[in-house]
Parts: sequence; C-alpha cells; structure tokens
Amino acid sequence: MVNERMGLFKTKIMKNPLFIIFVLVIFAVALFACGKGVDNYVPPQNPAEITAVSIGETVLSGQHVVDNTKIRKIPVIYHPEYLMEDLKNKQFIDFFIAITTGSVETPINMITEGYISRYGDATGFDGPGMVSVNGSKLIVNPPETFVWAFKTPYTIAVKTDKGIDIRTENKTVLASDINNDTIPTMYISAEDLKNWYKYSNIGNSIGLDFSLSKFNDGRNSVPPSKILNYFGNDIMKYMIQYPSDTPVMVYNSATNQEVIGSGSSVLEAFAEYNNVLREENARTFVKAWNNTIIPPHTSASGKQDVTFTGVYDKEEGGYPSHGTCPPGRALRSSVMSAGCPLPLGMTGGYFAVALGSDPATGIKVYNPTNYPIKIIMWTSGRGTGMMIYSQIIQYMP
Repeated sequence: MVNERMGLFKTKIMKNPLFIIFVLVIFAVALFACGKGVDNYVPPQNPAEITAVSIGETVLSGQHVVDNTKIRKIPVIYHPEYLMEDLKNKQFIDFFIAITTGSVETPINMITEGYISRYGDATGFDGPGMVSVNGSKLIVNPPETFVWAFKTPYTIAVKTDKGIDIRTENKTVLASDINNDTIPTMYISAEDLKNWYKYSNIGNSIGLDFSLSKFNDGRNSVPPSKILNYFGNDIMKYMIQYPSDTPVMVYNSATNQEVIGSGSSVLEAFAEYNNVLREENARTFVKAWNNTIIPPHTSASGKQDVTFTGVYDKEEGGYPSHGTCPPGRALRSSVMSAGCPLPLGMTGGYFAVALGSDPATGIKVYNPTNYPIKIIMWTSGRGTGMMIYSQIIQYMP
C-alpha cells in the first residue's frame, strides 16, 4: 500500500509541468557550473556572418537585420548559460530543443547590441539607420543629425552610331525607338534624350537614372529602387531638380536654425533691353536657387529644371540671360556674408554672373562651415524696381 501511494505521488509530480521546469533549471545550472571551465573554448561568431543585409546597408526601424538561420549552434556544455537566456526570454521551444539535442543556439542579444531587438529587428530610432559591427557585436546605428550623399549616375546612356547603349540594363535602343517605354524617364524625358542624341557625339554619355553614393557617414550606396523607401518623396523631388554630383541632404534632425548671411538687390530698368524678359529671368534665378541645401565642406549649384530666356543684346551680338545679375548680386552678397568664398561662375563686380556661365547650374557655392546651410531667395513687387532678397540659414544640432 505504501509503495502504491509513493508511486502515485511520483507519477503526479512527474506529470506536473512546474516540476519538469524545475528539474530542467537545475540541469541547466549544473551545466553552467560544468561549462565555466570551457567557456572560452569556442570563439565567438563573426557578427558579419549573421546579417540579413550587408554591413553598411541602410535600414529602417522594424526591418529584419539578423538571419536566424546563420546563427551558429554550439554544444550546450560550452555555453550552458545560453539555456538561462532562453528561459529568461521565454524561448521555451529553443530551450527544450537545446536540452534534447545537446546543441544550443547563441541568443541574439549575445551577438547584437545597439537598436536590435531580441528578435533580430532594427528598433528604437527614427530615420535611416545603418547596419554596422562594433567589436564582436552586430549593431544598427541610428542616423547622425545630418546625413548626406551625392547624386550619382547609375543608369547611363552612351551614344552609338545607331542609337544608345543603356548601361546597367545591358540593352541597346535604336535612335528611332527612343520613347517613354524604352528608357527610364524620371530624370529625363524621351524628347530631351532625342535632342541630346541629335547634338551629341558618338561616345558621349548621359545619366538616365541615379543612385545616392559617397555618404558622409560611410554607409553603402543606395540604388534608385530603394531611395523612395529609405528617404521619402521629398528627396526624390530634390534629386530630380538638381544636376548630377549634387550633394543631397537625405536626413536632417537639426533643432536649431540661424540666419548667418543676407543680401538684397533691385531689378533696375534698362530701356535698350526687354525689361519684361529680364524680370522673368530674375524670377527664374530665384526659383533656381531657393531652398538649395549645401552640406559642410561641399559645393552645390542651382536647379537644372529651369529655363532662362535669351534677351537680345546688340553689343554682345547674341542673346544672354539678362536679368540674372540682380538676383546674382543678392545671392553673392548673402553667401559671402555667411563666410563662403566668391562662388565659382560669378564675378565680384556689377555683372555678377560670369559671361558664359549658366545662372543656375554654372554657378557653384561652397560651404566652408561645419554645418549645413540653406539658401532662401524671394522677391517683392513686380517689374523694374522689384526687390530681390537672399538669406543663408545654417542648421545646427
């Protein structure tokens, strides 16, 4: 009778889940004590081996960055404390698999840190983060206050005697077949490409699509297909407006702004020129430069998606863009009062835009400061006598 009661008691205990867990915990503690002597026997896994994306890749919060299938399993005896991590993180299935197979998976938090969750997701930051390695840990760095890159040709068309060779897509398009269906048209229209083909020489090239590269924080280049997802529609619009090799501020979390330079000018009347067209050119200049952002120690031009009108000049015997010098003087005054040197493509005299320079893309403003600057331009009034203003705003953390 006593033996039957004892047997029944043992059966009830063995079927009790709490008892089973208790035994397993004791087992894990025993293994931990046993494994301390060989704790360093197995070298840590290279964090670059477990990434779901490349080191240096841009990632957003919520994106999976750890490939669980690449995480190494090791004998429980070498790292029995990993069993305790499974219990701590309520990874009961992993715990039971480990004690039944004798192999335990390295817990994610043992090989990651810095904005990576225990499930291997990027988490806890705003903006475009970056996957990196810190010692023996895989990490995600949140973006710095300012992140910028350069608009770089990605898909290039090269003129041949019969049409264009489109690099990266490895295809040839006959000149007669250039249309909106055969070429990328986000940055250039089929009509503009036809005009380029008509007047260019064989071997000349032109960008059809663009990536972002040479990031200030060292991250990998971002191809055209990912720019919208990572940086948003405003960045895409900015890239479309500005020429190749333009610096592009893709992230700005500055909390302070300060006006560090200003300038103004007036559109004077010149009876020998068409003052209506001069006003139009002055306004186009303002449009070309307004909201241009120049990161530290870089140069930028105005927008490329503007058109200036030629105004007949019998002395020069041509059609220069008269009317651009007054806003040019305002821009020059504002950038130089902000500590920038005389812009490339400008003069220090009354005729501010150098002869032969495009008033938008032919002028380059260099920012020698340690923080990004933004050019703001606007007008007041109409016709001759119209006032033109320019300010330089500096972004600071």
